[in-house]
Amino acid sequence: MENSISDIGEALQFVRQFDTRKPKLGLILGSGLGAVAELVADAVEISTGSIPGYPESTVAGHSGSLVIGDLAGVLVAIVRGRVHCYEGHSVRAVAFPVRLLHGLGVRRLIVTNAAGGANPDLSPGSIMFIEDHINSVGKNPLVGPNLDHGPRFPDMSEPYDLDWISEAESIAGAEGIRVHRGVYLWTLGPSYETKAEVRAFARLGADAIGMSTVPEVIQAVYLGMKVLGISTITNRAAGLGDDRLSHEDVLEVGRRVGADLKRLVSGIVRRT
Repeated sequence: MENSISDIGEALQFVRQFDTRKPKLGLILGSGLGAVAELVADAVEISTGSIPGYPESTVAGHSGSLVIGDLAGVLVAIVRGRVHCYEGHSVRAVAFPVRLLHGLGVRRLIVTNAAGGANPDLSPGSIMFIEDHINSVGKNPLVGPNLDHGPRFPDMSEPYDLDWISEAESIAGAEGIRVHRGVYLWTLGPSYETKAEVRAFARLGADAIGMSTVPEVIQAVYLGMKVLGISTITNRAAGLGDDRLSHEDVLEVGRRVGADLKRLVSGIVRRT
């Protein structure tokens, strides 16, 4: 696969002015989880707002920077804060960071997100490895001309690398961190789901519900990248708890789980 994907040439040139290293591992950090980037040594941090063609992030908890440096002895590129379709971006624009990471050299990608628990066994603060997903939105970053010269009809039977999940579970066990496996369902947002929607999604097989990740993973699979997905369950989905949902609560739980997530991600990166 060529590094120079159709719409990232100018962005690559811009980033290379600041750092010419070629990371093989990338991370995309979700709501309230950007603190993982603080562990990076010898870091170069670039505001995504200054990168040509990069869509603007407008959501609290998504600081909007690209960090390249050493994490647990591995050269990584981290997207600190992501963009979403509900901000008004096209689904292809939302997948732009993945094309940029691939152009920089990344071939293994860890995506994290904050999600609501549709499975009653997933309480706030739980960590779930995504073993599959449901695209309830129906949008796909690959729609249109096949600009990036990958497979026109990429196979999505195993979007998340099952061997990598097993390795990550072993690392979590060694760190004393309880983890789960489950299915993530993507909704458009920005409104949270109704109680009836949550019941319907659970019947479809969803364990966790969120507003991101799926477009990025589709793009990554198309580009031949191995993917590991991690959801932090920040709230019970509508109808499964007594409290009304708020983004502030999502960020607070993300911060509370931050220490475990830092240890877990560091261990996974170290073993990659």
